[in-house]
Order: sequence, then C-alpha cells, then structure tokens
Amino acid sequence: MNLAVLRILDANFNRAREALRVVEDYARFVLDDGHLSGTLKQLRHDLASATAAWSGQSLLSRDTPGDVGTVTKTQNELRREDMAAVVTAAGKRLGEALRTIEEYLKTLAPTDAAAVEAVRYRFYDIEMRVARTLRPAGRFGRVRLYVLITESSCERPWQEVAEGAIAGGADCLQLREKSLDGAELLRRARLLVELCRSKDVLCIINDRPDIAVLAGADGVHVGQEDLPAVEARKIVGPEKIVGVSTHNLEQARQAVLDGADYIGVGPVFRSSTKTREILPGLAYAKEAAEQIALPAVAIAGITQENIEQVLATGVAGVAVTAAVAGCDDPRAATERLKERITSPKLQAADCKGR
Repeated sequence: MNLAVLRILDANFNRAREALRVVEDYARFVLDDGHLSGTLKQLRHDLASATAAWSGQSLLSRDTPGDVGTVTKTQNELRREDMAAVVTAAGKRLGEALRTIEEYLKTLAPTDAAAVEAVRYRFYDIEMRVARTLRPAGRFGRVRLYVLITESSCERPWQEVAEGAIAGGADCLQLREKSLDGAELLRRARLLVELCRSKDVLCIINDRPDIAVLAGADGVHVGQEDLPAVEARKIVGPEKIVGVSTHNLEQARQAVLDGADYIGVGPVFRSSTKTREILPGLAYAKEAAEQIALPAVAIAGITQENIEQVLATGVAGVAVTAAVAGCDDPRAATERLKERITSPKLQAADCKGR
C-alpha cells in the first residue's frame, strides 16, 4: 500500500476533525444553538465512520519529525483578527481537508470516498448557515437611543419630529409607516435618509427592504410576520443593517442564524402606539441581553419614568415612539432620554411617553 497516500490521509483526517471541532464549539458556546452544534457533532461522527477503515492504518504511517510541513507557516496562519476569522478559517480548512481525503481515498476505496464526498456537501450547507452569523458589530454597535417615526404618533409634523430627535441625540431613526402607498413611502424614506445622513445618524426602514435599497437607507427592520431576515438580506445585500423583532429566545436565536445585525426585544411594557397580545416584558429583555450575542434593543411603552428598569436588564439600547413623537418638544424629550441613558440616576422628566 502506498505509504505517502496513508500519510496524506492521516494529516487530513486530523485537519478535518480539528476544524470540525472549532466550528462545533462556536455553534455550541457562542451561538448557544443546540440544533446546529448537534448537526456538526453528527457530521463529525459520520466522517469518522466513513474513514474508520483507514484511520488506524494512516495513524501508523505518521512521521511527525520527518514531515517538512510542520515547520512551514505563513504569517496569516499565526494570527486571527477576531472570532469570525477563526471560524471562517476553520471552515475553509475543513472543506480543503475533506476534498483531499476524498480524492486520495478514490485510489484505495471509491465507496469510502463517496461517503466523504457526502459529508463535504453537507458541510457546505452548514458553512453557509454559520457564515450568516459572522456579522461584524459595525455601525449599529453604537446605537443606544433608537426613535421610530410614525406620523400618526407625532404631535408635530413628522419631519419636525425627526429633526428634533436627531438634534436631541438619537443614534438611529426608523421610518415606520405601515399604511402608506409605495410611492409616498419611498418619497418620505428618501427625505429621512438625506436628513439622517447629513447628521451621521443611522436610518432604518421598517418592513420594506426594497424601499430601503431604493432610498439608500442604512438598513431594514422586519417583524415576525414580515419578510424573513434571510430573504431581506438577499435584497439589501451584505453591507446594510438587518434588524428583527423578537418576542422570545427561540426567535432571537433564529435571528442570529438568519444573519441579523441586531434584535428588537419586547414588548417590555404595554403601549398605546401598537396593541399587542403578548408581553414578554423585562424578563425576556434580560434573557436576550445575557444570552444573545447581537445588540438587543428594548421596545414598547418605554418612558422617562421606566427607562432605568429597562437599562438595568443590560440591553444595548432602547427604542421609543411616543416618548419622543408624542411630545410638543421632541428635541427636549430626546435629550432627556439620552441623558437618562448616559446618566440613569437622574430624576424623571415631565414629558411622558404614551
């Protein structure tokens, strides 16, 4: 039997097992996703079964001191910029190792080679799913105060509310208009995008990834009944922000797997702005902040009086509508909210959310 082939198989058996373990541990400990980590564990066992007839023989052929490749390293191999780089490198290494095993096994056992090929194709699908989760924190990482602009909730003209919110320190504005026709929604979206861009504030469009793209917005936000985040991403592309409303941890974990950049968590309180049958409350906000790696933004019923309770959950930010739009002076209302976010012990202000 060809000793060189056995040595090649041994080296790539090791590469494949090690790379699979790296990706599996990411799914298990970072994503906290039992299904995905279980799928990867099964793939590891299936690979072991497909190569069982050769692993013992290849191990006996190992000659680590005589392997010239053990001392050959590139600078890129010695450094990883972040966790995403670690997982990506492991995925590429696994794909290469599986292909090498498959090709050389064809000279010894074509049936076993076909089993390895099946493992390789299964991993390609998993690799795509894992890659969706490797989103950088990006621009949304700085968002603490997120203001939703809905004309029916505005005490003053909606553009005045938007201008006041920006002047008061809002980090992100969302245009949320469910009943406008497409042409008017696009017109407003372009106006809001222009305003936000001039002040270096993020602009998100609710529900409509097509409008977000046409208006040049920073991203789109979708709910559980809207277009799925995976599909929204196909429309807006890899660079734009995708946010997802969630009401429980299962939905939050799915948002991670779907490649979201942040999650909305709530409703944390009852709100007259949007009537909801469910109320996950502060308990879910705390769970999401503790267990989900994505930035979590609490929403619904947040006011000057209860914002400290919300911030105590550990969420990255808060989203409000009436607490700004429902005030005669949206700039002052935004300033007070932002001040409470940065200095949560201050006394509650007079202007209340509705």
